[in-house]
Amino acid sequence: MGSRPLPALTRAGLAHLWFESIHPFEDGNGRIGRAIAEKALAQGLSDRVLTAVAGTLLKHRKQYYGALEAATRDLEVTDWLLWFAAKVIEAQRRGLAQVEFIIGKAQLLERVRGKLNARQDKAVLRMFAAGPDGFTGGLSAGNYRGITGATPATATRDLADLVALEVLRRTGERKATRYHLCVPLKPVAMVTIEEIR
Repeated sequence: MGSRPLPALTRAGLAHLWFESIHPFEDGNGRIGRAIAEKALAQGLSDRVLTAVAGTLLKHRKQYYGALEAATRDLEVTDWLLWFAAKVIEAQRRGLAQVEFIIGKAQLLERVRGKLNARQDKAVLRMFAAGPDGFTGGLSAGNYRGITGATPATATRDLADLVALEVLRRTGERKATRYHLCVPLKPVAMVTIEEIR
């Protein structure tokens, strides 16, 4: 390690790359390698930090495997470390968005405690299960009926009640009507290598 230890981010990126280059096991190398990277990152930071590096790497699976392959083939780690650093920053942003989402979820559910019927509860919890990235495309009346088994008239009343209670906000008209949670959803932008340089 020398007299000056490597920065945590560099050490985590190299540890992951080297483990993946060795590829010692028949199965599970990727999961173990990502865990090693998370551990190396955590060990090098003085403050506790919430990261979800493994999940973020897997969101960019194709790029991830390409970057690993290029680094092991060329034995040049600079591009890998820049790519890895961008994903660690993105992971931190995702972690913060997840925390804010969970706080918003808890506040909303506390505010409407005892005010929702079983169908509404089921649909809202299903929407929350989609996480901070949101329920893809928003919830339609058809989705609501599929989730809850409600009749069209009941679904219309339930959704109107959820809007009135400010659990959901409505967008669009007629068949394009969609419902979204009244919880701030922060889309996490990808971090580019240019931002790191």
